[in-house]
Amino acid sequence: MTILILGAGQLARMMSLAGAPLNLNVVAYDVGSKKIVHPLTGEVYSTTLEDAIAHADAITAEFEHIPDDVLTLCCNSNKFYPGKAAIKTGGDRQIEKALLDKTKVACAPYQLITEKAHLELAVEKLGKPLVIKTCQAGYDGKGQWRLKSDEQIDTIWAEMADFIAAGTEHAPHTIIAEKMIPFDREVSIIGARDKHGNVAIYPLTENEHTNGVLTLSVAGLDNSRVEQQAIDAFTKLANALDYVGVLAVEFFDVQGTLLVNEIAPRVHNSGHWTQQGCHCSQFENHLRAVAGLPLGNSELKHVTAMINVLGQANIPTEVLATTDVTSHWYGKSVKPGRKMGHINVSADNLAQLGARLAELSKLLPEADYPGLLTMSQSLNN
Repeated sequence: MTILILGAGQLARMMSLAGAPLNLNVVAYDVGSKKIVHPLTGEVYSTTLEDAIAHADAITAEFEHIPDDVLTLCCNSNKFYPGKAAIKTGGDRQIEKALLDKTKVACAPYQLITEKAHLELAVEKLGKPLVIKTCQAGYDGKGQWRLKSDEQIDTIWAEMADFIAAGTEHAPHTIIAEKMIPFDREVSIIGARDKHGNVAIYPLTENEHTNGVLTLSVAGLDNSRVEQQAIDAFTKLANALDYVGVLAVEFFDVQGTLLVNEIAPRVHNSGHWTQQGCHCSQFENHLRAVAGLPLGNSELKHVTAMINVLGQANIPTEVLATTDVTSHWYGKSVKPGRKMGHINVSADNLAQLGARLAELSKLLPEADYPGLLTMSQSLNN
């Protein structure tokens, strides 16, 4: 069976690795070069996109920002999962907010902005400070502003106006202003849904971000107070989209109440820990779902932390001497802040995990791996 993935980055790479034991042949469409490639070896095939679609048994995506003509072509084949509506929702915050409103899944109060009067209305209605985000083309903290005082309105609006003006009639640009919510922590739920509506949901994960980029995720904490809220939100959203594949939902935890921050219609960075922490990883379960195979076991096997490697060409080899540490590399050229790979650390219990993170913190500098030492200390308390 052949699976075509739109996008040829690290997520396609890890799906290819997960698919091999299932006898799934995974090929990828590089949106930038418009070539069909092998997502692991980088081999470029002479096949056209049209031919790849014809020969694929199923088609999926590793990211949301897919050109509309490519997305439409794939959807017309009736082989594309999770479907056009899901991809559009994940790639446009305006559509995402509409889905949250429709399904009555809670999020921060917001105001849609297409002109300066809307920004002024947001300040009046929501108060300050505001988190302002582009509805399209924003990821990993890009395309965002923080408005803390009225004096910033003119300056921020000038930058926002440039983004809005860059939109077109067929692809308009819009912006969302959200009330800044003081939250206790960030968490995410990841689950897979198959073509028959069956689901396999992974344990709630606690996430640490630095400058808008995920740096650390931990699975296995006691989240019993809020986990059902996350499962309910996932279920409502997945059912509304008639979703097939892995869906990630990120939340703010506000004193025990979860508010959705973002939806990602794909395998997700905060689920990379499932490679070592679960019986069946998010990558394998995504392929199982789109290929029509039974979903795998998503229960926790080991408490696990995932550490992102950002902008580093390598890690100290001594890291691999720590028990139950596994490294995953993406085969990318080095750029500052770029996601180069990740490290998964597993343990039998949280105290043991804390000890292993403390051991790693002596090898991985805080400047490059923020929050590692703090998390290790919290797990040992």
